[in-house]
This record gives sequence, structure tokens and C-alpha cells, in this order.
Amino acid sequence: MKKHKTTHEENLARLARIEGQVRGLQRMIDEGKYCIDIITQIQAVRAALQSVSEKILHKHMDHCVADAFRGRSRKEASIKMDEVFDILKRMRK
Repeated sequence: MKKHKTTHEENLARLARIEGQVRGLQRMIDEGKYCIDIITQIQAVRAALQSVSEKILHKHMDHCVADAFRGRSRKEASIKMDEVFDILKRMRK
């Protein structure tokens, strides 16, 4: 069974939820909520952003990178692979 592909529209919906989480964080800070609770919510936002990032990378691999390899241009395929390796390095930081 093939895995459902995430669309940009689905990612926009996820980002809207994350935006709401960030507004909630602002309220928590404004109201002087417990620091550990704020940090916990920050970690939740970071995890949600990471998830969106991974979904977009998966979409990129399925489309842009796969298309570059199907196009038989070694140069284009090499460029796409370099892009992926560079972003993976940045995601580890």
C-alpha cells in the first residue's frame, strides 16, 4: 500500500495550527505561566515544525529529486542530491 503524499495545502493547515500554538505561547508568557510549562510548549512547537519540514523534504524527494534522476541529466541529479545533503546537515543542528 502506497503512503499518502502530503500536499502543500495540508502543510499550510499544519502551519496555521503551529501559528496558534505560538500565539498561545505568547499568552502564556504574558500571563506569567510556569516556566517549565512554557518550555514544554516551545518543544511541542519545535517538534511540529520539524514534522512539517520532514513532510516537505519527503515531497521534494518524491518529485524534484526523482524527476531530476528520471531526466537522465547527471548534473541536475547531482545538484538535487547536494541540496538534500546540505539540508540534512542543517536539520541535524
